[in-house]
Amino acid sequence: MENQPKLNSSKEVIAFLAERFPQCFIAEGEARPLKIGIFQDLVDRVQGEMSLSKTQLRSALRLYTSSWRYLYGIKAGATRVDLDGNACGVLDEQHVEHARKQLEEAKARVQAQREQQQAKKREAGEEKTSRRPHKPARKSSTEGDQPSRQTRGKPQRSHAEHPSGAGRQPARAKAVTDTTTLQVGQNIKVIAGKSAMDATILEITKDGVRVQLASGLAMIVRAEHLQF
Repeated sequence: MENQPKLNSSKEVIAFLAERFPQCFIAEGEARPLKIGIFQDLVDRVQGEMSLSKTQLRSALRLYTSSWRYLYGIKAGATRVDLDGNACGVLDEQHVEHARKQLEEAKARVQAQREQQQAKKREAGEEKTSRRPHKPARKSSTEGDQPSRQTRGKPQRSHAEHPSGAGRQPARAKAVTDTTTLQVGQNIKVIAGKSAMDATILEITKDGVRVQLASGLAMIVRAEHLQF
């Protein structure tokens, strides 16, 4: 007895019972209904073998009789068997109905788990998609560079030719304090150190303003680094 291997799980115990009592327990396929009171028969026949205890036998028997393949076998007209495969009476209608309800509940639980997992996958996919930065359509090289209808064909006046007086200084640039006043396609200046670079607004987001420099480089900058 001391040299016998120990069975650690209920599945291992079931596999042992299927080998020990092949006319009663089966490892695969639709199981046969068991004799009422078969637990005590198991205790009398195999307790101590493979270091099996009553607790292990009870757990293995509970797992075996709650499996789908066993519940499928509980149907009208089926015959219960003892450890040696001898017939021990036909199933009662009450037992058949109880097994049917157990099987339906088990299937419903599995279906609910699958739907929950699918919902989580969909949410994860939608969240991943929403995090992807939106890339606006690139403007043509000529868009934004054409003069407006009002100014088309009119010569641009220099500051020296301003009617209010020669030599007037250009208007001082204003810092951007509110991004809601900005518009996509608007020309703006990006402050980098002590220099200002011309840029065009591509997108306005909660994290900043996406602009494209005259060199073609696109970047996201904060409002405090922008000037009109």
